[in-house]
Amino acid sequence: MSMRKFLPVLALALAISPAAVFADSPRLGQPISEADVKAWDISVLPDGSNLPAGSGTSAMGARIFAEKCTACHGEGGKGGKNNELVGGEPLSSRIEATKTIANFWQYSTTLFDYIRRAMPWPNPRTLSDDEVYALTAYILALNKIIDEKAVMNAQTLPKVRMPNRDGFIIRFPDKI
Repeated sequence: MSMRKFLPVLALALAISPAAVFADSPRLGQPISEADVKAWDISVLPDGSNLPAGSGTSAMGARIFAEKCTACHGEGGKGGKNNELVGGEPLSSRIEATKTIANFWQYSTTLFDYIRRAMPWPNPRTLSDDEVYALTAYILALNKIIDEKAVMNAQTLPKVRMPNRDGFIIRFPDKI
């Protein structure tokens, strides 16, 4: 039977008895609950949407950073076995410039989101929301983006203006 003749027959068979087609499925897994979805729905948007309750300061973040981050990111975030978090020359000087929080990241909320979901390695998602706010405040203060006495929370963090906020060019502006 040619493919042209086979497709209508297959379509008819599926239309007549879809239950018979799927009756032998392996029935793996279980339906996911709203609570399960909520536990993983932690995305924070640039405008601060979905930021959790809590707060932190640079001083609190310094203690957490020393304990959980220095091994990978070096003393004061200046580079260890993983990326530098502090400093970096302006990207306008050369494209190969090291990209750091201060010279590359567009939104402060992205920093919170990334720390919350990926740090500390190798135990991601083990930090409390207060610890994430504190680490965010510490890294922003190290980069001289906020005052080291500033308190970061769901209201203040989205208001932080990152140095490279306007440095991104939208590739397809007509698609927005």
